[in-house]
Amino acid sequence: QVHLVESGGDSVQAGGSLRLSCAASGYVSSSWVMGWFRQTAGKEREGVAGIDSDGKTTYADSLKGRFTISHDNAKNILYLQMNDLAPEDTAMYYCATGYYDDFLLDSGAYAYWGQGTQVTVSS
Repeated sequence: QVHLVESGGDSVQAGGSLRLSCAASGYVSSSWVMGWFRQTAGKEREGVAGIDSDGKTTYADSLKGRFTISHDNAKNILYLQMNDLAPEDTAMYYCATGYYDDFLLDSGAYAYWGQGTQVTVSS
């Protein structure tokens, strides 16, 4: 079974940076896509960034270029570089993998999820 483990979440001041990692184990097809999502209490889970098997990336418009998703194919680790963090970025961040590259920011397109890592940004 696919197993995803996130790490790198922390408490930081506004304007700071964090790099989240997601290590994958078990069978993950090279044709599958991977993505990052975030969620806070009382809000729907939000797609942050996705990357397909060809390396094409998609980002939520609200991020305004501050976040970068990447994948280390050799190590099978997914990354999310987050710069210029703001309090509104505070959330539990989840990585996921799935099958459908047409919906990289849609949680319904993903089959496997990590446990989440908390990011807290204070002013």
